[in-house]
Amino acid sequence: MRLRIGILSLGCPRNLIDSESILSRLFRKGYKITDIDKAQVALVNTCAFIKEAKQESIDVILDLIDLKKEGKLQKIIVYGCLPERYKAKLAKELPEIDAFLGRISPDKDTERFSLTPAHYAYLKICEGCINLCSFCIIPKIKGRLVSLSVEAILNKVKEFDKKGISELNIIGQDITGFGLDLGSGVNLVYILKEILKNIKHIGWIRLLYLNPERIGEDLLKLIRNEDRICKYIDLPIQHINNRILKLMHRKSSRSEIVRLIDRVRKIIPGVALRTSIIVGFPGETEREFNELLGFIRDVKFERLGAFKYSREEGTPAYNFSGQVPEKIKSDRFNQIMSCQQEISKQVNSGFIGKELKILIDECAEGSYLGRAQFDAPEVDGLAYVRSKIKLMPGDFVNLKVTDTLEYDLVGEVQNESIK
Repeated sequence: MRLRIGILSLGCPRNLIDSESILSRLFRKGYKITDIDKAQVALVNTCAFIKEAKQESIDVILDLIDLKKEGKLQKIIVYGCLPERYKAKLAKELPEIDAFLGRISPDKDTERFSLTPAHYAYLKICEGCINLCSFCIIPKIKGRLVSLSVEAILNKVKEFDKKGISELNIIGQDITGFGLDLGSGVNLVYILKEILKNIKHIGWIRLLYLNPERIGEDLLKLIRNEDRICKYIDLPIQHINNRILKLMHRKSSRSEIVRLIDRVRKIIPGVALRTSIIVGFPGETEREFNELLGFIRDVKFERLGAFKYSREEGTPAYNFSGQVPEKIKSDRFNQIMSCQQEISKQVNSGFIGKELKILIDECAEGSYLGRAQFDAPEVDGLAYVRSKIKLMPGDFVNLKVTDTLEYDLVGEVQNESIK
């Protein structure tokens, strides 16, 4: 009888891709892949980026240990970011775990055991990071930037296209760094053009995690001119105060960020800008926080994610003076999210009465959930879709927006599905 293996993949889509690769290897070796509640062996792909992610990983591990004690699991294997950082400590404190495995090298094998819905996929084009921000542990966990080869990327793209997926999400810690280690003019614009040449069926290509320092006009014009690339720029600025940006080891200044945002919106009309910011960075004063809050009010990012600064061992910022109390971090986080909630309501209200192309994600008893090109899977808003015709996940439809919620859209399908 084949050994039954189940997996819990925590954290970001980059982790999800690693999990898919590992399951593919195990499947080819003859193991049966199943749900955790039916598994004999549990694998946990952990995240250790910030405090909350580490706590989630530990909580999941403890739940699995309980299942093992009850005789419902034979073995538990923990791998990924958490054991890469804390393997010796974990092995001492959690003897019930059968193995701890750290960092996984970039996977050049295109085969993956899919953990995403059949109509969309993630494609990781690089691993590691070149930026060395003072708050970030990723370079120590994942190492320096390593780009996948053009051949490996295109082989995977062709496989996805043959399967008929509707949306391809291109990811990495910083995909604007793609090719810096390859030379010969290979960069993000180059690989995007090669991808576009090799797809016939994929309707949307989404770019996730673009560093402000390496967004050139050639990339912006490609996004503007190519219908298949979503008009969605994921642009993590982290902060806007020059002193804080310098402490963060970010190379962009406030004036450079402002110019970039203006350029993006000028070159790509109707673009959705998504950003990520950190509140409570060591030494952040009330005045500097208010500068950030005022900037967010003025710029009105269509999408925004906020994080409370997490003090991570091994990062330069860990030893910075002026560590901000948790209560102040929480207060500032709440102010940012309250502000963004109002901005999102204003942005969404502008869609009422308009038609948007929507990708259907889920179907349930005559109602459907989908997303516009301005919304990435799992992290952004949804569209609640009413339709008189039957739809399937992966269908593209024209939706007339009739109402909006704080982060979501509501509407009716105007014609038959596009795909």
